[in-house]
Amino acid sequence: MLNKSQVQGFTLIEVLIAFVILSFGLLGAVALQAKAKQASFDSMQRAAAIALGNDIIQRMRANDTAGFAGRYNGTLTSDTPLNTNLQCFNNACSAEQVAALDKQQWVRAIQARENTGALDDATVCINAASLGTANEFNIEVVISWQGRQKIKANSDTAAVDCGASNDKRRLIVLESYIYLRS
Repeated sequence: MLNKSQVQGFTLIEVLIAFVILSFGLLGAVALQAKAKQASFDSMQRAAAIALGNDIIQRMRANDTAGFAGRYNGTLTSDTPLNTNLQCFNNACSAEQVAALDKQQWVRAIQARENTGALDDATVCINAASLGTANEFNIEVVISWQGRQKIKANSDTAAVDCGASNDKRRLIVLESYIYLRS
């Protein structure tokens, strides 16, 4: 049998070891929560970019008249200056006026997203390419923005030329087809 003096302090060591194990477990849970929050923010950014990309594609579909590609092709950024004189809310507007207003409203939407922290330093590149006839177009809308943490882009993503190319760049590419009604 062990006498009392040899057993004293053993339970304190057990408690300290249990506390260390618990501390590592809690640190792991906190790290997991932080990573989940980052992934959630990235997901919110992608959802915002897809919504904005679909918005400009739908605006293009609504304004599908002759000369369509020339009105929308180009690059817009969140730094594009706003023209407050654009007004086109009646049926007397030309297709060019509607396209200018569409792009202007898109820039306002991207700036509003930027104010909420959704898309920082956003750029959209629009390319409507004819498929050989005057009425058929493939549309490519690329939206690029700056994420918060670094990522390594694969070769396909790195080859896309839209927005600032760096280790925080995120982008989505939306492709669509339009057949002009007129």
